Amino acid sequence: MEGSRLCIAVIDDDESVRKALGRLLRAANLGAETFASGREFLDSLSSHVPDCIVLDLHMPGMNGLDVQHQLSRSGLQVPVVVITGHDEPQARADCRSAGAATYLLKPLDDEVLLDAVHQAAGGARSPDSLSRPASR
Repeated sequence: MEGSRLCIAVIDDDESVRKALGRLLRAANLGAETFASGREFLDSLSSHVPDCIVLDLHMPGMNGLDVQHQLSRSGLQVPVVVITGHDEPQARADCRSAGAATYLLKPLDDEVLLDAVHQAAGGARSPDSLSRPASR
């Protein structure tokens, strides 16, 4: 699959996290687009739909769950990897209900994130990925 490189959208209000994740994804030979807000990302969908989204849960204005609900309302079926610095059982359940492929805690383990992105973009979903946070 050399010619069909996956494109991953990273949505996080923290600039240092956005840049680091963009670099990590590009180093793993994945395309990466970064967005500072959910609104900025949603506005970009008219020109391009990514293969997978890495989505921060806690952002000012439109949070990650709001973005997931907006995607659902629009009918777009894009796999989502939720990332958060706060493990909250209710948030994890809400993300599952909204269709998230997985839920990862910050600080992120590079390999765990890359595995989650590849699984989500490939359509594989581990039933355990939402029942426990994947962090090392």
